[in-house]
Amino acid sequence: MENNDPMTAVASSAPHPRIGHPHAQELRCDVLVVGGGLGGVAAALAAADLGRTVILTEEYAWLGGQLTSQAVTLDEHSWIEQFGATGRYRSLREGIRAYYRRAYPLTAEARATRTLNPGNGLVSRLCAEPAAGVQAIEEMLAPHISSGRLTVLQPAVPVAADVSGDVVDAVTVRLTREGRDVTITAGFVLDGTELGDLLPLTGAEHVTGFESRDDTGEPSAPATAQPDNQQAFSWCFIVDHVDGDHTIDRPEDYAAWSTKQPDYWGAPMLSLTGPDPRTLETFTRTFTPNADVPDAVIADQGKHAGDRELWTFRRMLDRRNFEPGAFPSDIVLVNWPMIDYIDGPLVGVSQEQALEHQRQARQQSLSMLYWLQTEAPRPDGGTGFPGLRLRGDLTGGPDGLAQAPYIRESRRALTVGTLTESELSIEVSGTDQPFRTPDSVGVGMYRIDLHPSSGGDNYLDIASRPFEIPLGILVPRRMRNLLPAGKNVGTTHITNGALRLHPVEWNVGEAAGTLAAFCLDRAVEPRAVQTTPGLLSEYQTLLTQGGAELHWPAVAGY
Repeated sequence: MENNDPMTAVASSAPHPRIGHPHAQELRCDVLVVGGGLGGVAAALAAADLGRTVILTEEYAWLGGQLTSQAVTLDEHSWIEQFGATGRYRSLREGIRAYYRRAYPLTAEARATRTLNPGNGLVSRLCAEPAAGVQAIEEMLAPHISSGRLTVLQPAVPVAADVSGDVVDAVTVRLTREGRDVTITAGFVLDGTELGDLLPLTGAEHVTGFESRDDTGEPSAPATAQPDNQQAFSWCFIVDHVDGDHTIDRPEDYAAWSTKQPDYWGAPMLSLTGPDPRTLETFTRTFTPNADVPDAVIADQGKHAGDRELWTFRRMLDRRNFEPGAFPSDIVLVNWPMIDYIDGPLVGVSQEQALEHQRQARQQSLSMLYWLQTEAPRPDGGTGFPGLRLRGDLTGGPDGLAQAPYIRESRRALTVGTLTESELSIEVSGTDQPFRTPDSVGVGMYRIDLHPSSGGDNYLDIASRPFEIPLGILVPRRMRNLLPAGKNVGTTHITNGALRLHPVEWNVGEAAGTLAAFCLDRAVEPRAVQTTPGLLSEYQTLLTQGGAELHWPAVAGY
């Protein structure tokens, strides 16, 4: 009998279709991953490790998304050095440390420290420069690239999709540097883009912004859905502080940004004063270039935010970790509340509007830098730090900033399962013990941390409990071979605040890549894996064999 089901035909195709020459106009692979952020990289690596041919596309010059092109140091939970991450994510972290041990003049003490934190920043147990993340990712992918199993196309953006009913047949990406299109046919297509770009291209059901309380049952949700109300994005940058005057030209829109003051901010945004994310009380932070803090201070977001002194908050290179004279200054990431862009979202608007919001966000960040260089209060009573030097050489982006905006909120696929505030909030659930689910594909932990939004909301910060990641939030309700592989999984606007950080995005991508390979090997669909106990057990075994942790250990102090 003839089989007219495109999904069955895809799943039962030859095990290793040839990728072909990357300069061809049409390519074919087992698994196409569109978007090379942390989730996309993890997905590609997992599928390639399981023997599948993979094409990975990425918009920017660096793979790694929020860790690299967006320049954001790792945001992680308190137990990351002991448990609560996949084996591949641990390899990424250790690859970053190995890069410093191999290439940098570390002191003997720093070199011998197993949990080396190059920046000794207070946001994470591992704060490092973007290039270290790039290097670690490239080394992890290198064997698959050399074997021909993995092809990376960049810079490339998706521009079209061929869809038959509920199946994505192919995706066309534009190689922006070359100005040509490539159509890629694949058994499974994974959306690892920062904004869930494949969801509208393929017609997949999805949601943006704030759902209503009736939609999700969440007590912190509004009565009416607000699709345009999305978390701020930020255009980050890196600075150091050295002798001389390194003041940039006054930004074009500086006058407007220097007076901007949301009602809830308590001061102009270009200042050191603003709301405390956890209490919403207005307070003033300090900023002391090359400030020394006691070595005993350990990054622990579960106990304190670490943002009272901005120089050490997201410091990515602490000069004291290196031989005397190796670095004239610490190197610091500016990813602070003052550069949260709240004047409009990047999805749900026209391309022209999105580009204008990006331009304004860059102006906001440059204005913050100019204010620091010329007007910020100094400990000695003066104003301005002209010695602050913009380190665009460490980011490679426009205007000396990061290559890409730091994205906190994506379009989110409508999936067979949804993770809500009722399951993660300690107050709503009535417990601080881990949320458990029988279809776990990994674990995560972070406070529900929502930044100010384009709809005028202040911070929303909710104490949350450790959680297991349900397979159901990776399985679209209708699409059969399209999987979310990043921040576009089935969370809500609220719970996205706990799942958007580095280790969970990586875990989601790894689970999606493993699922795609598993479904191709067994000629089954994702929904069958989620609903069939035998298949689910096999898939979860495959995840654990690859180093995933599906459950939190029984320890005190959650």
